[in-house]
Amino acid sequence: MDDSGYMRLALELAQKGQGRTAPNPCVGAVLVREGQVVGSGWHHKAGMPHAEVNAIAEAGTACVGATLYVTLEPCNHTGKTPPCTQAVLAAGIRRVVVGMADPNPIAAGGADFLRSHGIDVEMGVLEQECRQLNHPFIKHSLTGLPWVVMKAGMSLDGKISKLQGQGGPITGPESRQRVHELRNQLDVILIGIGTALIDNPLLTTRIENGRDPLRVILDSQLRLPPEAKLLQQQSTAQTWIFCEHQAAAEKQQKLEEAGAIIYRVDADDHGQLDLKQVVQRLGTSGLSSVLVEGGAAVHGAFLRAGLVDEVYLFIAPYFIGDTGLSLLVGSQFDQLRLVETTTEKLGQDTLLHGLLQKL
Repeated sequence: MDDSGYMRLALELAQKGQGRTAPNPCVGAVLVREGQVVGSGWHHKAGMPHAEVNAIAEAGTACVGATLYVTLEPCNHTGKTPPCTQAVLAAGIRRVVVGMADPNPIAAGGADFLRSHGIDVEMGVLEQECRQLNHPFIKHSLTGLPWVVMKAGMSLDGKISKLQGQGGPITGPESRQRVHELRNQLDVILIGIGTALIDNPLLTTRIENGRDPLRVILDSQLRLPPEAKLLQQQSTAQTWIFCEHQAAAEKQQKLEEAGAIIYRVDADDHGQLDLKQVVQRLGTSGLSSVLVEGGAAVHGAFLRAGLVDEVYLFIAPYFIGDTGLSLLVGSQFDQLRLVETTTEKLGQDTLLHGLLQKL
């Protein structure tokens, strides 16, 4: 294979870390010597060895004279782990091929350091694919805020429920499977109190080897009952509830006794929870990505606040009409459009995916 082929192998490895490495990036590494892969690895979790170190450990002495393919520039600073650049030098690697530069100014500079020590470094191989994989890390590194993904299942006429005030699935099993895959790849799943009361959801990831994201409920007056399913289940993930400052203290106590963690934030100019304060709290907690699952008022508020970065719309092939609830409520904002769009068939449904851009 050529450089692009080996970098694709590294990208496949990096994807294994999605939803597990925050606030660190997802990184994969492959070591090749004389046309043979002699070592590979990926970053499993913040605080654990980086992808390059794992690949070097697997390759052992076969590193000498090898080429390292890594999706992100090797770090050049000491954090929870030593600099990867030192490990590369010590291993005797002669060439390093990098997917993208590290946007974090603290960790950047690895390529220049390696060049200064006689190692051949090539940058930017499959750069776009490497950047797409690490949108959350890039945004969090530069702004301190998480990458926000809006997801909705809807009919052809944009309805997310068949009857207003009632729940139930709109899309088919293939779409619901993909949603669980998204939950597995992102740090946080967020819904509003309306969805929580109507659906009484678990907000878990139900796929093999999946892991549950942190659950976040927007509940200004703490209306969520302590016996809600998401508080009465076996899950390794926490449940955070954001409310207004004047929400009743006795309700907070009961929810905390049920295992919830409560955060109080200000109201915005529309009388709703200040979503910027919510995402700032998530970002400062080291969480890099958020999956916003609704409902309609929550979707509208996130779009109005300019906080959505990426959109997944699962569209079922039928109309519902006026009895259903529309995708957006309270959605007065500047015109927005999707760019870098893709479509995919999921059973009878169609997935429309893209990045959000303000016109």
